[in-house]
Amino acid sequence: MGLLVLPSKFSSPMKRIVVSLLLAPLLASAQEPYRYESSVDAMGTTYTVAAYHPQKDQLQAAVEASLEEAQRLDRMLSNYRAESEWSQVNRFAAQREVQVSQELFNLLAACVDYSNRSQGSFDISVGPLMRVWGFYKGTGRLPHKAEVRTVMNRVGYKNIVLDPSQRTVRFLRDGVELDPGGIGKGYAVDRMVEILKREGINSALITAGGSSIFAIGAPPGKPGWDVVIRHPKDRNKVVATLALKDQSMSTSGNYEKFFRVGRRIYSHIMDPRTGFPAQGMYSVSVVTPRCIDSEAWAKPYYILGRRWAAEHKPKDHRVFLCEDKGEAVCAWLQ
Repeated sequence: MGLLVLPSKFSSPMKRIVVSLLLAPLLASAQEPYRYESSVDAMGTTYTVAAYHPQKDQLQAAVEASLEEAQRLDRMLSNYRAESEWSQVNRFAAQREVQVSQELFNLLAACVDYSNRSQGSFDISVGPLMRVWGFYKGTGRLPHKAEVRTVMNRVGYKNIVLDPSQRTVRFLRDGVELDPGGIGKGYAVDRMVEILKREGINSALITAGGSSIFAIGAPPGKPGWDVVIRHPKDRNKVVATLALKDQSMSTSGNYEKFFRVGRRIYSHIMDPRTGFPAQGMYSVSVVTPRCIDSEAWAKPYYILGRRWAAEHKPKDHRVFLCEDKGEAVCAWLQ
């Protein structure tokens, strides 16, 4: 089994390869598929694609094209890039209507729809809350209640006005700030999946930071891609295993970004209705046909809990919850 070392053109800061690329056939036969794995940093996380295909040149080109798509979306959606379309909306939409691309308009419209369907528990306007709780520039801080009350005046998806005829976005209040963190990864993974399939790849696993995943087909000789859900309190312990095939899985957990005050944990998963981090749940994993759905719906299921999820989840959603019952109680929602 040979090792391919990429030339220097693959080593730009936004495109660092973090895993060795194994391009030799898995078996002696030339008809067996090659494996190619590559990664890129975008939108504050690492996107990784591992894929199989009999033609190594086609395989490598397809994987690299999908990673270039993640970089393109970083330029459109990152709220850390002043020149991104998303940042332009945040900067100007309180002053005037901002015309956006059809792609961004459709994404924002989908976000508003998720908010309506989740009783406001999914809300991309949590930017001011993420800022006052210190999750933009660190691991968090405990703000005064008066600070939370102040920023809550600028939070709420109903402050977002979308005009489909003009393809514009307008904020009803000053200080509204949209945060792509609850939707961007899932959307990017879905776009990467489209590119890989279009380029003839029938076996691939796409991951965004390990928390948003899509499995195309299955690896050679297996029924699906082996994916595990780890215990939220002990990352060495596995609480569920599944063979993922032609589906996505996204996980939201209070162990991703959090700080502790006394015995209480405050995580980055905000309840936009209260202005405080959601309590009562350790983690939620959601399996759906599209990654944008699994990522978006993980937040409402986390915030609103088992009973709400059981009553409202679509039939094609599978939900695994680790609830805080004094200890972690983890199980699939029936």
